[in-house]
Amino acid sequence: MSSADDSAAGDLPVLRTLRELARLVERHEGLYVRWSRGPATDLGKVMSRDDLTGVRMPGLSANPLGVEPWWEDRPVELWVARRLHDYSHLPGEKGPGVRPWVLLGHECARGPDNEPLVQDVEPLAWIDAQMIVEAREEVARAAGRWGPLLPPLACLPSV
Repeated sequence: MSSADDSAAGDLPVLRTLRELARLVERHEGLYVRWSRGPATDLGKVMSRDDLTGVRMPGLSANPLGVEPWWEDRPVELWVARRLHDYSHLPGEKGPGVRPWVLLGHECARGPDNEPLVQDVEPLAWIDAQMIVEAREEVARAAGRWGPLLPPLACLPSV
């Protein structure tokens, strides 16, 4: 766990544009985005719980921000826009106060949705809500049909 205490975590800088986040991603490896009530809540326990089963997991569930080699020379801004867009439904699903923040950490395991579970967490920045709007606009301009990762809306018919 990071040595950052709750008061320090509340004083994080705020990233306001995709370009700012892209620059951070270009400079650091091991960056993740976490959608939660923030470091002040998360750093005390440094564990997540599987929503479906209630099982405790050995780290914080987060999504990697590092650019994969196959992305080649495509814009980093589009990469981070996609990473934010994919999980932008979480504040509505998880409730009031849930918002994205960037952390530096080490993957210690994988969760049931194959998401990284991270430890040795160092909070770096909040992500401003306006950046989510910018991410949606960036994704809308990109070719192809995308949508945030959402749970199924109805059960499949039995066979």
